[in-house]
Amino acid sequence: MSRPTAGLVQLTSGPDLGPNLAAAAEQVRAAASMGASVVLTPENTPILEPDHARLRSVVPGEADHPALTSFAELARDLDIWLLLGSTAVAVDGEDRLANRSYLFAPDGRIAARYDKIHMFDVDVPDGQTYRESATFRPGARAVVADTHWARLGLTICYDVRFPQLYRALGKAGASVITVPAAFTELTGRAHWHTLLRARAIETGAYVLAPAQCGEHAGGRRTYGHSLIVAPWGEIVAEGDTDPDVLTAELDLDAVAEARRRIPALTQDRDFTGPDVRA
Repeated sequence: MSRPTAGLVQLTSGPDLGPNLAAAAEQVRAAASMGASVVLTPENTPILEPDHARLRSVVPGEADHPALTSFAELARDLDIWLLLGSTAVAVDGEDRLANRSYLFAPDGRIAARYDKIHMFDVDVPDGQTYRESATFRPGARAVVADTHWARLGLTICYDVRFPQLYRALGKAGASVITVPAAFTELTGRAHWHTLLRARAIETGAYVLAPAQCGEHAGGRRTYGHSLIVAPWGEIVAEGDTDPDVLTAELDLDAVAEARRRIPALTQDRDFTGPDVRA
């Protein structure tokens, strides 16, 4: 099988759906024109709005969501696998929204959905406060999806700090793990590269992490630096701090080789404790 080319779209999304979807579509088309057969966009691609009340008032459910219509058409028109990194979506019977990732097949159908499990409830040292759980209800189920070229494990942003999720995806056979993100500038400088490389090394999988970048509504800044990380931990492609597209071929034989070299996914041992000693 030929090596698939992955394309990562880096964006600066704002509070209005229309311009964000237009910018995303332009970059997705650019990635496809560069040979990408699988294209990924960041977390919060269609709207990045810090005002929780406004976000809840403008975001529809799946049946009426313009982002889903737009991305289904893009996947079909370009004949690509397309990951809408995440979007806010209203959920029937819920006061809070879902932060949901959608994988579209080349025929435009939704091949997988994943709701972000870990909520970013953090007081960042730059003075910003984030309470994602005030707007979003957390997911509760890990998701893998089969394509004709790889099994994908789906995650979103803050999930990357919880290695048990990635281990579960690796043990379920995921050879590529997606991490669409809107990492803060401060935490990105400190932890972004280390966390993503660690998740790749621990699982022996490719990690594809398209990111938001720049300044957004409310003065919040995201780090950018979208990354494609190989199973042995090498960074094979990296974005900068502006909207952009990056691509790289994925050598999926490297997944089997990394797992052969370090078969940690098969070497779990039960243990007790820890014991707390004075």
